[in-house]
Amino acid sequence: MKTKSLVLFLSAITMLGCSPKTHNSASTAAAGNIRVMSYNIHHANPPSKASEGTIDLDAVAAAIKLQSPDLVALQEVDVNTRRSGGINEAVLLAQKLKMNFYFAKAIAHDGGDYGVAILSRFPLSDAKTFMLPKNNDLKAEQRVLAIAKVEIDKNKFIRFASTHLDAERTNENRMMQAKEINRLFSNETLPVILGGDLNATAESESIKIFDSLFTRTCRDCDFTIPVIKPTKTIDYIGYKPANSFKVVSHKAISEHYASDHLPILSVLEYKP
Repeated sequence: MKTKSLVLFLSAITMLGCSPKTHNSASTAAAGNIRVMSYNIHHANPPSKASEGTIDLDAVAAAIKLQSPDLVALQEVDVNTRRSGGINEAVLLAQKLKMNFYFAKAIAHDGGDYGVAILSRFPLSDAKTFMLPKNNDLKAEQRVLAIAKVEIDKNKFIRFASTHLDAERTNENRMMQAKEINRLFSNETLPVILGGDLNATAESESIKIFDSLFTRTCRDCDFTIPVIKPTKTIDYIGYKPANSFKVVSHKAISEHYASDHLPILSVLEYKP
C-alpha cells in the first residue's frame, strides 16, 4: 500500500507541474550567462541496451549534471509507463539534479504518460501545455509544446519552452507545428528560449519557419544523430527577440551511451 500511495503522489505532483522541492539558485543570470541544454533522452533507454529494455536514468542524470545547465528542455520522457518500470522520470530527474520541473503529457502510453519536460535551477511558474496540430495520418503522433515562466533574477522573467516535433517522413506536420509555435509566441513580451528535437535538418521548410521568428544558437551546427558517428542535426535551441541574448557558445555533447541523441548545450549571455 505504501508503494501504491507513493506512485499516486508522484503522478499527481507531475501532472500539476510542481517540483518535489523548490530550488532557488544563490546566483542569478541577470548579469551573466545562462546555460541551456536540450536533450531527447529516449525514455532513458540506452540504444545499446534497447533489446533488453534497460532503463538507466542515472546515466541521463549524469550527462545533464556534467554540463551544469540552468535550463533543460527534455523530450521522450516517460511517466509511470510499464516499459520504464513504472517510474516517474520527470520527478526522479528533478530530484537527482535538484532542479524544478514541469512535465507536459503528449500521449497516454503503455499504462502511463509520455511527453516533454522542463528542468530549471530557477523558480518556475505559469507552466502550460499546448497541443500542436497534426494531419489525419494515423501514424502521426500527438506532439506538444511545454512553456514555463522562469524567474532568472528577482522580478526578472523569461519564458522557457520544450518541444518535440513530428517524426514522419513528410514535412507537413512539422510545418504546421512550427507555424503554431510561432503563433503562440508571436505576441510574447518576455524573452523566450526554446529547445527541442525538431526532427528536421536546417534546410527544411519547417526550420525555415522556425527561423522566421527565432534565432537559432547555431548555424553550422554540430550533428546530433545518430549517437555513434552522427551525420545530421535535428536538435536545436532558439531564442527571441534577436537582441535579447548573445550566443557565447554552442556544442553537441559527446555522450554516446545514455540516449540515441546527443545532448546540445548553448551558453547565452542575457541582455536585459
